[in-house]
Formats: sequence, C-alpha cells, structure tokens
Amino acid sequence: MEFRSPYSHGFVRCAVCTPACEVADPEFNAKAVLELARHGHENHVALMVFPELCLSGYAIDDLLGQDVLLDAVEGSIGAVLTASADLDPVLLIGAPLQHEGRLFNCALAVHGGKILGVVPKTHLPNYREFYEKRWFASGRNIRDTEINVAGQKAPFGVDLQFAARDIADFIFHVEICEDLWAPAPPSDFGALAGALVLANLSASNITVGKADTRKLLCSAQSARTWSAYLYSAAGPGESTTDLAWDGQACIYELGDLLAETERFPVGPQMGVADIDLERMRLERMRTGTFNDAATLNLGGNTFRRIEFDFKAPSGTIELVRPVARYPFVPADPARLDQDCYETFNIQVQGLMKRLKATGIKRLCIGVSGGLDSTHALLVAARAFDQLGWARSDILGFTMPGFATGDGTKTNAWALMRSLGVTADEIDIKPLATQLLKDLEHPYADGEPVYDVTFENVQAGLRTDFLFRAANQRGALVLGTGDLSEIALGWSTYGVGDQMSHYNVNASVSKTLIQHLVRWVINSNLFEDEAGETLGRILDTVISPELVPADDDGLIQSTEDKIGPYDLHDFFLYYITRFGFKPSKVAYLAYSAWHSRQQGAWPPNFPEAKMREFDLPTIKHWLEAFLFRFFTTSQFKRSASPNGPKVTSGGSLSPRGDWRAPSDGNARVWLKELKANVPD
Repeated sequence: MEFRSPYSHGFVRCAVCTPACEVADPEFNAKAVLELARHGHENHVALMVFPELCLSGYAIDDLLGQDVLLDAVEGSIGAVLTASADLDPVLLIGAPLQHEGRLFNCALAVHGGKILGVVPKTHLPNYREFYEKRWFASGRNIRDTEINVAGQKAPFGVDLQFAARDIADFIFHVEICEDLWAPAPPSDFGALAGALVLANLSASNITVGKADTRKLLCSAQSARTWSAYLYSAAGPGESTTDLAWDGQACIYELGDLLAETERFPVGPQMGVADIDLERMRLERMRTGTFNDAATLNLGGNTFRRIEFDFKAPSGTIELVRPVARYPFVPADPARLDQDCYETFNIQVQGLMKRLKATGIKRLCIGVSGGLDSTHALLVAARAFDQLGWARSDILGFTMPGFATGDGTKTNAWALMRSLGVTADEIDIKPLATQLLKDLEHPYADGEPVYDVTFENVQAGLRTDFLFRAANQRGALVLGTGDLSEIALGWSTYGVGDQMSHYNVNASVSKTLIQHLVRWVINSNLFEDEAGETLGRILDTVISPELVPADDDGLIQSTEDKIGPYDLHDFFLYYITRFGFKPSKVAYLAYSAWHSRQQGAWPPNFPEAKMREFDLPTIKHWLEAFLFRFFTTSQFKRSASPNGPKVTSGGSLSPRGDWRAPSDGNARVWLKELKANVPD
C-alpha cells in the first residue's frame, strides 16, 4: 500500500471545470476542454466534469438546427477521443447529438479514447429565458439503447451508471442542469441504485441570488442521497446577447462544501477535491433509511452499469481535502459560536427536564477547579436560572486529596462563590488514609507508592461522599466526566467518577469543553468575577490531581499518561462516527497534523497549545486509543448514567449511538494498523 496516496484510503480525486468557450466553435471548445483535461491528468484527477453543451456553446439558439454545426461537434468529439487515449481522467463533456431524427442535449463519458456512454437530458426547461424544447427532445424514455457518435457505438440512455473496476466504490451517475431543479431528479434514482458520485453538467445563466440557490440544491442533494455532488456551470465565452454566465463550479460531499471555483472568472479554471467514497458507502450502510428508500422507489428504474479500467496513481500524493484537526470544534468562528450555543443549551435543557421530572430541586456536584466540573457547574447554574430556582440549592463540594493543588482549589472556591452556589469543603485525606491502612497499602506506612489503588481510593471516596450527601439533602448527583474520558475509560468504575444520577457532559469532547467555557465567558451569561476565574481555569493543566507532584514540582498530567486529547478526540470521531479503518484514521491524522495548516485552528486557540504530530507519534497514540477503547473501557460505558446526546460526533451511551460487547478486544484493529501504517 502507498500510505501517502489518497487513492489507497478510499478517496477519488474529482474536478469541476470551467473551460474557455467560443460561440458555435466546436474546434476551439474541444481544445479548451483538452487543455484542462491535461491539467487534470497531471494532477492525478480521476473524474472531470465540464459544462452543459460545452463543445458547441449553450446559448446559440437556432444554430443548434444547423447541420454544419452538428457535424463540427462530431468532429470535435473525435479530437477529444483521440487525445483522451493518453489521459487518465474520465471526461464528462456536453454536446448536442442526433439520434433517430431527434436532437438531444447530451453528456458524454469519455475515457481512454472511448465513449463509455451517452446520457441525454431528462428535464428540458421551457420557461422565462429558456426555450430548450424548441430544439431538443427529452431523453426521459430512452433506455437500453445505443448511439453512434464519431465512429463509435456507445450505450445511450438515462439508465446508465459508470463504475471503475479497480477502484472500489467509484461509481458515478450523470444528469444535466435542469434535471437537478426538478422534483425527484434523475440523480435520486442513480444514487438509490448505487452511485456514490453524482455529476451535473450545467449551463445555468446567472441572475442575482441564483448562485446561492444552486449551492443550496447541490448541498441538499448530496446530503439527501448520501453522495458527492459535482456541479459545473458555463462561464466566460458564452453568448451574452440576452444572458450572462458566472462559471460557478462546486463539489459537495454529504452536504459539506469541499471545493468551489471563483465566480465570473476571466479564464479557464478547475476546482479539485478528494472525495471520500468509503465514508459515503459506510454512511449508507449504517443508515437503513437509504436502503428502504431504494426498495420503495426504484421500481422499474433499473440501470446499466458501464465498467471501465482506471489504474489509480501511486506514490506520494498530497490529500486535496480539508481535514479538520478538531472535528468536534469548527474552525469557522460563526459555526463555532452556533455549535457552542446549541451544545450549552442542549445540556441545560436536558438537566432542566431531569430535575422537573424527578421533582428534586437540589444538585450535588464535586468542583475540582478543572474544566469538566467547571463546565457542568455552569450548566447547572444556567438551568437553575431558567427554572427560576435559587442557585444556593446547587451544593458544590471541593474534596482535596493527597495531590490537590492550591491553584485548583482556590479556583474552585472562587467559582462557587462568584456563582452564588452553596459551597463546602470535605478533606478526604483522613478517610483515604484509613482506607489505605485497612488495605495494608504501602502508602499507609510512608512509602511513596502511587498505584491505581492509591488513585481510586480518592476518586471513589469523592463520589461516595457526593451520593451520600445527595441522600441526606434530597439532591441529585451531577456527573462531570466528558466524552473523551468515557472513550478512554479514564474514570473510576462503580462508586467513582464514572457514576452519577445524570451527566450533562457525557457527549461533549474534551477539546470542545474548553471552547464552551470560552463561549460562556464571551456570552456574559454570568457575573464578571466568574469570567475572571474561568479564564484562570482554562490555563490549568489537565490533571486528576491524584498523585503528588514530583521532585521538580510538576503535577500529574493526564495527557502525559494516556496521550494528547487533541489526537484522541480525532481518533474517537473517525472510529466511532464513520467506522473507518485505523490505517485511514492514521492517514487523515497525518494529513491534518504533520504541519501547521493555515486555518486549521479554531478561533481564539492559544498559540502555546498548537501542536504538530509526526506519523510515529500518531501511530503510537492510535495504538493506545484502540486498546483502551475496544479492550479495557466498554464495561464502563455499558453502565453509563443518563445524559443528553449533544454533538453529531455522537454519544457512547449504550442507549444511544454505541453498543458493543464489554468483553471485546482490539486485535483486528491493531493488526490492521500495524500492517498498513509504516513506523
């Protein structure tokens, strides 16, 4: 396997093209198409989409009825066929073609010197500025037919799909312009029949506001059909007698924009993106609704699948695709603000419902001065405000142990005071010492043994105290553990921080929580004094504070022990949300993290926290993640307390997105990683 080639990881490179154009000059237009085709070949593109009627020009009106023009179009197709024999990409080009005494607006799929097939346009616009029925016949009833073009006989009809023999899942369907604007477009049925890539050859003159509508249609179609949608509209050179053209071209995948070209270009251009075929196939496989729709709606819409040979390029090829380093944290400031707003309010609403349903009007929460408990306390305070309840009925406890630092305890007290909750402190050290003594643990005799028993005695006592306090005071215990900790099993099972009556953070990743706290500060939801304390908490090293500082005064670091949450959240997202192979997750992580890409960081991200990871580091921590996630942690997730699903990244609750055996193992995942990712 060529690890650094996108084609080795389920991607295919596609391009949407706006060539130069001359009105009714097929020879010029064929040369313009081939100029971009050669550029695509040099850039390892597999599929290139050109505009509707790009060989003749779209806005040529009654010239479409001239034999001399149609003969010139056939000649230009012959030139494209000859040149394509030495080019790798499949070319989708538009041309007017005659068949059995009628003229059709067609898309030709050309590859390796051959016409793979010809697809006629189904829906012909004949309103306002459009008069296509004046010249063209609809291809809606053409199936199981062949057409003669430029000396070749090729499949002809709306029942065509195209599939590469040597690239799994590279199956595409073709429609033309107006087809997308109609209810139940042909691409609906192409997708339901298995096509993962949908291409649209368009002319589409531009009017004010129309570009947004096009993008909305492309985005929605790719999302509704679990596909990629490639759209290319006519650009410079088309006749402006009555219309204008902006050359809009874009690529969407599952509703997300991957690439788009500049509008109103002064010359030819091409938008390129690596489309994740594997991601789309897995999404369809996991979504029973898609296959139900195929069974219900395909009916007689059967397709001929035209196979072709395409040898994927090898060697080191940089991925042409945005890969977010923080999939739970959008880099776009507006989107991040919206996500934080929705996340916070989902958590607040979830807690409000639980409190109202139980009739219990008090909460117990352990406040450590760390991020997770801080955020849970903010959610609780907001919920009580929304309910019109006094914050004093939130019972916050600091429970210092053997390694609790002055800074975190000070922050915990400051936060509780500024929020007006009822604050108390319980020193767990005497009881923990007694328990260690009863266990005959070496620490009770003065030996610095800081093993799992030493740590869990403290964690267990804290949670045990919260439950007993809740019993005594008529309260619910509010959990604080986040999604990342749940994934890694970084919690004490049973009567430990794994358990609570309700956990508002259960579906919120560690990397998102810090941005949620920043959002709370910027939203001025709480007092200014609280904002100052929250700023200090954000600068605190992530630590369970269970083991005393070392001789150099360095406190216990969670990430030093189990690895960087930046990577673990990345692994978690792609393993659980999409079911990717570990080698592909490693490839994506390498593509995202091996250099500081412009725009890769969320807004307001501290420079000091910006990291880079090489491939050996990524592989090492991915191995650790796979072992912890699949082998050592599921039994904890199987007994998870209730908590609301928040993000599209999902939940690990056994009642939500993730169900798995508690006695499973990571062997096949580790084996796949070792076999396919170089050290």
